[in-house]
Amino acid sequence: MRGPCRLAVSLAALLALSSCGGGDNGGGSPTPSPTPTPAPAPPPSGQLYSVPAQQSLSVSDVQTIIAQAVGEAQSRGMPSVITVTDRVGNVLAVFRMNGALATATTSAVTPSGTNSPLVDAQGLAVPAEMAAISKAITGAYLSSAGNAFTTRTASQIVQQHFPPAPSTPGLESGPLFGVQFSQLPCSDLNTRFGAAGAAALIGPKRAPLGLAADPGGLPLYKNGVVVGGIGVMGDGDYGFDSNILNIDVDDEEAIALAGMQGFAPPDTILASRITVDGTSLRFSDMAASDLAPLQSNFAAVNGSQGALVPVTGYSAGAIIAGTAYGSEASGVRASTAAEFSNRDAFILTNGGGGNRYPVRGGTDGASVGSALTAAESRAILEEAFTVMSRARAQIRRPLDSRAQVTISLVDTHGEVLGIVRSPDAPIFGTDVSLQKARTASFFSNSVAGQQLLANPDGDVAAFVQRVRDFLGDPQALTGMFAFADRSGGNLSRPYFPDGEVGRPNGPLSRPIADFNPFATGLQVQLVAGNIIQHAQFVAGASATDTPPRCTNTPDAAPGQNRLENGIQIFPGSVPVYRGGELIGGLGVSGDGIDQDDMISFLGLHNAGTRAGSIGNAPKDIRADRIVVDLGNATVRLRYVSCPFAPFLDSAEQNVCEGL
Repeated sequence: MRGPCRLAVSLAALLALSSCGGGDNGGGSPTPSPTPTPAPAPPPSGQLYSVPAQQSLSVSDVQTIIAQAVGEAQSRGMPSVITVTDRVGNVLAVFRMNGALATATTSAVTPSGTNSPLVDAQGLAVPAEMAAISKAITGAYLSSAGNAFTTRTASQIVQQHFPPAPSTPGLESGPLFGVQFSQLPCSDLNTRFGAAGAAALIGPKRAPLGLAADPGGLPLYKNGVVVGGIGVMGDGDYGFDSNILNIDVDDEEAIALAGMQGFAPPDTILASRITVDGTSLRFSDMAASDLAPLQSNFAAVNGSQGALVPVTGYSAGAIIAGTAYGSEASGVRASTAAEFSNRDAFILTNGGGGNRYPVRGGTDGASVGSALTAAESRAILEEAFTVMSRARAQIRRPLDSRAQVTISLVDTHGEVLGIVRSPDAPIFGTDVSLQKARTASFFSNSVAGQQLLANPDGDVAAFVQRVRDFLGDPQALTGMFAFADRSGGNLSRPYFPDGEVGRPNGPLSRPIADFNPFATGLQVQLVAGNIIQHAQFVAGASATDTPPRCTNTPDAAPGQNRLENGIQIFPGSVPVYRGGELIGGLGVSGDGIDQDDMISFLGLHNAGTRAGSIGNAPKDIRADRIVVDLGNATVRLRYVSCPFAPFLDSAEQNVCEGL
């Protein structure tokens, strides 16, 4: 069996890679030159949400963005790889400057400031283009008309404490802890470059390294509408910002910021205008005033300073125009009445008019007594959508906006029974909501432990005994308890309880001495082999790409795998039950994690009221019945956490109480 250290080292040996570097240090929130917010168009009659205007980047726009970034890189003496994507992840251009480093290495720096012995995905040296593409996709996927987030924002919300700083031990982990391992190159949901015909530009596209926490990835806007992202890799260190208390002078971020000029988000929706638990988020540590005079002439840099390059699996080496989000060609559009009854609903499409994930009944009739029917699936998705449309958003501006999320439903085999989203939900939540649904269903399943034990990768199998020892329950992971993502997330933190320094790590996590955002434990071990195989493919060291299926857990049935896009370890899902029997999972992502919890929990409860015998897990088997003995303290797992006063149309409090 391969150990976790050997997984990390194998790619380094193959590609003759350099040693890993440290993470960035810094903090602060200077903003780019402000862009006024255009007056939003009112929702159409009978609808609650405004639909984003269909804007896109032209070839000329992309040329300008690249020229501006190259000019700043020249002034800073940092030849870089610069990538531009559209909102659904199509790579519009990759420009490699003369002298740019060939590879980037994922950080192995731990919270103590020392290097880990290379577990999980630490210390991987990969083509620099992979890092630049993931940064650009992160800026695009995390942003919307109501929030503009960057890879620096991502860094802030994925670490072991929130906010990350030497002075914040004892605080809980970031609200999106683990989100970096979404949009994976092996995901069965995210599409791939090279499709023919109408499917050529449909998204969401995969990201080669998942989402990035390394500063240097920013969103791009046109007329107040998010149209893509820019990513820069120049220093060879694919890391994160571990200290929010100071201001970085970050050359990669400055280069990306230069590229963004003229395509900046409205000042009113920058991450620095949004607070989570009383902490302002971060947009950029660099400001427009830090930049050299802009170079906007692409012809002046193309050829003399570098060239457009092809990237296997992502780009043919030329500039292409972006696709307009909301169009059929983008892969995300408004639903028809036949596809979904709610007039605000958006769906994923195949580029030729068809719904990629039409509402249907469960495929797992051989595994459960009574599978979900198509009518029950529709009731769950519609009721969750209704809860979302009433809910107050946490991460959107202006204040008192409606929450916007993606909602995914699966059966116990992990098969998708329907996906629906609001018009302007961030793109990242599409893959994440599916991960969440599958994770809740998987860990609540009677075969969870058995399937992990049968996984040959790394030390995946060892996590089963760690859970059983930690909980003092030899029957753990055999379906005796129902796990929401909040429950499994409790067990996936490097401190248990979350944030309490000096406590042991949760059994699904790495110890704090080995931990960083590239080494979260089971989550990474399930997909590390896929990431390595994909990096070998992009580098030209292998002719075979990772298949569109993450993890080597055994199939639930031929062609059906329960974890086809990996697992997720932050809240926003519940398993679906009929009486005491597990029949599926419901995942929600795109807003605050308490909102995501509430939409899934209340949506399923309301669907049961409407459709009869389906609903949340019986109270006596929910994971919050599990009490962990730490010797000098006992800690109860959590199931869901719903926000106070969450609705825009009601002053209700404690909306999940007693359900």
